[in-house]
Amino acid sequence: MSDHAVVDVGDVRLAYRTWGDSYGAPVVLLHGLGGSSETWEQVGQALGQEWRVYALDLRGHGESDWPDEYSVELMRDDVLGFLDELGLDRVGVVGHSMGGVVAYLLAEEHPDRVERLVLEETPPPYPRDWVEAPGPDGAIDFDWPVSPAVRAQIFDPDPEWAERLGEIVAPTLIVAGGPDSTMPQERIPDMATAIPDCRVITMPVGHLVHEGSPQKFAARVSEFFTS
Repeated sequence: MSDHAVVDVGDVRLAYRTWGDSYGAPVVLLHGLGGSSETWEQVGQALGQEWRVYALDLRGHGESDWPDEYSVELMRDDVLGFLDELGLDRVGVVGHSMGGVVAYLLAEEHPDRVERLVLEETPPPYPRDWVEAPGPDGAIDFDWPVSPAVRAQIFDPDPEWAERLGEIVAPTLIVAGGPDSTMPQERIPDMATAIPDCRVITMPVGHLVHEGSPQKFAARVSEFFTS
């Protein structure tokens, strides 16, 4: 089971879960749009056998504050503030989907803080055709305005995101979900080529790799972090 805590980062209170020995090497898990730290429960338990694992509820999600101001850059800055508040100097970062965008922006802007980087089903930073997202049918565990704000950035990203991929110094693993994924896969090789030390693996279970195959995903992450 995970432990729950909160920390104030500027004006935003962030909730997070932890697993593993408090003296273990730190690994930070960042969920996707509409998710929360809860989605990492099985992976967190598995990684916690070897690492000190932190899974955040990003702003507007789960038990963190819903401040009505959203962008992936703000989330990146929240994560940096989280690292500072907890005294975490260099960490391994694992990001799923939107959380992967937050993760690689952190690795671009603050390369000294990211030891290793895992991008699970992360949208490559290249423009693509807009796809409408249906509104919620009932209660949801995140602030709905996050969705249009973040999706607008993902479908039409700042060109600087792609231009700065070459500034990522952390060894990087891209985990693709294969043909059953709801995320287009064709630009993943372009992103991988732009990152200096990067390799790609495919786990063909669709977009939610860490939920569809948590034990195998955790094993591949641990293998990468210790390679």
